[in-house]
Amino acid sequence: MGEEYGRRSGGQSRFSQWLRTRRPKDTGDGGREALLVSAAEAGLPLSPAAHPAGYRCSCDRIGCPTPARHPVSFAWQTQSTTDKAQIERWARHQPEANFITATGMVHDVLDVPLDAGRAALARLLDAEVAVGPVAESGDGRMLFFTATRGTPEDEDEWWPCELDCHPETMDEHPGLRWHCRGSYVLVPPARLPGDLGVEWVRGLEHPLPDPLTLLETLTDECARVAGDSPDPAEAWPSRR
Repeated sequence: MGEEYGRRSGGQSRFSQWLRTRRPKDTGDGGREALLVSAAEAGLPLSPAAHPAGYRCSCDRIGCPTPARHPVSFAWQTQSTTDKAQIERWARHQPEANFITATGMVHDVLDVPLDAGRAALARLLDAEVAVGPVAESGDGRMLFFTATRGTPEDEDEWWPCELDCHPETMDEHPGLRWHCRGSYVLVPPARLPGDLGVEWVRGLEHPLPDPLTLLETLTDECARVAGDSPDPAEAWPSRR
């Protein structure tokens, strides 16, 4: 787990080539359990989630809007745990289950379109910014795991994670989702309908950064991918 993502020594062109040629690792059942336990040991609270049933969701809901992406229990926030023994029991008794990690407790997740995330990651690594764990989802998203924002004194500072961004700056941050308190994301390894998945591209050995150190670059790239900004390559030439 956690191969180094996009080393700077080869420059951005080699980084792009690496992205095109990378293949998911075969984790197998033993690898799945080990990755889940590692996530729990890193402090990520986990809870069982639905899984693919063909091209549908394993839940009983007809036309499930988030197939294989949601918890199986309505009590997922209180059920989520880092207890190793419980994670192992769940993994062994529910061998097909995905797992979610509850955000806003230990960590937040900045969730962006895949193209924006890859470009932002290259920029951040090139600028030697400390980037934490990063996952890719086969449905076209990239997840940047960060430290949580904590519990602010002013509750008005919180906003629903379903919004793409803070409501006052929505037009400036297209496609960005900030998962904080009350939200969750799938934790790798996870399977999605259509033979897709969620996997780590930077592992949990990387410390969780302050989300604000990543936010500007991520929002810049989200805007560029959405067609609102020019390519910033000229403004940040790759150091070689």
